Amino acid sequence: MTDATALLAQAERQCQLRGVRFTPIRRRVLEMIAATSGGLKAYELLDRLAVEHAAARPPTVYRALDFLIEQGLVHRIESLNAYVACPCPEHAHGFQLLICRHCGRVEELHLDDVNAQLSTRARELGFRVERQTIELLGSCDLCLAAPARDDKPATTETS
Repeated sequence: MTDATALLAQAERQCQLRGVRFTPIRRRVLEMIAATSGGLKAYELLDRLAVEHAAARPPTVYRALDFLIEQGLVHRIESLNAYVACPCPEHAHGFQLLICRHCGRVEELHLDDVNAQLSTRARELGFRVERQTIELLGSCDLCLAAPARDDKPATTETS
């Protein structure tokens, strides 16, 4: 069973337990995102989905993404305006993302003490956190080990 297959099976179980519908479009969007090591932009998803579903339009993709984010199955990479599958959607706490600026690979961390410190300090300052996104941009081990590459960041195609 591949990671994407396991992720989809887990997503189905999680949706059943929560009593929410995991429609074929939502499933397919998650499947496309899970099959990518880096993030996918909404219009990249739309282009791929339109090949299979001629009626697919931007609202179709954005509604699916909103659902997947709400269920903790996908994260939005704010700095790239892209989406990545959550490898452990059962984890109910905050997360941090490591993003390789060369190959685009994204790794998820769960440093709960970091989130707790930020929340505590925000409360002390009388601030109510509504959303927290921690993204660390750098170079992954594979890119660091690659011989003589140019230092240009990875780009994802835009529509």
